[in-house]
Amino acid sequence: MSPVHGTRGRKSAQNAQTGTTATPARTGVAAKGAAGEGTPSADRAAGGHRGALLVSMLRIRRFEERCVELYSAASIRGFVHLYIGEEAVAVGINEALTPEDAVVSTYREHGHALARGVPAEAVMAEMYGRTTGCSGGRGGSMHLFDASRRFFGGNAIVAGGLPLAAGLALADRMREQPRVTCCFFGDGAFAEGEFHETANLAALWHLPLLLVCENNLYAMGTAIERHEAQTDLAMRAASYGMVAWAVDGMDVEAVEQAARRATESIRAGGGPHFLELRTYRFRAHSMYDPDRYRDKSEVEQWKGRDPVKRLTERMRENGELDDEELARIEHRVTEEVDRAVEAAEQAPEEPVESLLRHVTSASAEVS
Repeated sequence: MSPVHGTRGRKSAQNAQTGTTATPARTGVAAKGAAGEGTPSADRAAGGHRGALLVSMLRIRRFEERCVELYSAASIRGFVHLYIGEEAVAVGINEALTPEDAVVSTYREHGHALARGVPAEAVMAEMYGRTTGCSGGRGGSMHLFDASRRFFGGNAIVAGGLPLAAGLALADRMREQPRVTCCFFGDGAFAEGEFHETANLAALWHLPLLLVCENNLYAMGTAIERHEAQTDLAMRAASYGMVAWAVDGMDVEAVEQAARRATESIRAGGGPHFLELRTYRFRAHSMYDPDRYRDKSEVEQWKGRDPVKRLTERMRENGELDDEELARIEHRVTEEVDRAVEAAEQAPEEPVESLLRHVTSASAEVS
């Protein structure tokens, strides 16, 4: 869809409509990832750009499927929100970001973290609550964090990451840092005051902020038409004077193209941009959710637009992928997830003696 924009965003909207895209050599987390198996740069070297997109989405899909098994076996506990079906959003958006950019996520953030380059072993160890986890085993599924990759965490509070993202973007603008802050949130967060406060300040202060709304049509178990009088979220976001448009969130290449257009405009001084990624989660809201609010036929219809299958079919049609190569990719990703589980199971738990570390001041710690 064409961008919708307010009066303050017309110039940047015109820039975005040119279709100019940044080259992989200078943008994308993959461009500067560390070498080695399982990293974005290794993915790209293995099968070109589309191959890297496929590997990244399959990594998320297989990781999440393993989480289902582990949760069912009580190996991991607590709230777990799966990203199955939405992989194209995390992968496509991260392709347009550099390692210097910042990412703020939601409680459904496994895919965001993996696409950002957080190692599967660090994410899985966090799921297990082990000290080798990316948050030291203290955050669990909803609070992944990796400052070294400027991944500033998931957030268990709906819309809770939005003000934090605005603060990061404001800091970069005040320091004249040429960086973008990307904030993921769901359609349910659009109804929260934090979204509207953040959108207003971002437009007012012309912040280098990319707002990514993952519209999967349900706020927990409430369909969007039951909690939003106007369901065109991009149009509503544009009322704040920022460039905004809707994107097919089930097509990773469409997501990447839109993200590149948006981030290029932001870096050029175009102010905040809003992307409404129209996507769908194939699993329930969380592992606790019986998922009785959706018709099975609706879920199956959306599965027909599976982003992993769509890219696979596109690559097959273009002669970029055959059964042997797909099997090799599947084997590689499965082994990576297997190693992550094995490492997590062998990693140590935090000793009781250090449980107050980072919680109380030194004078209040119990010896």
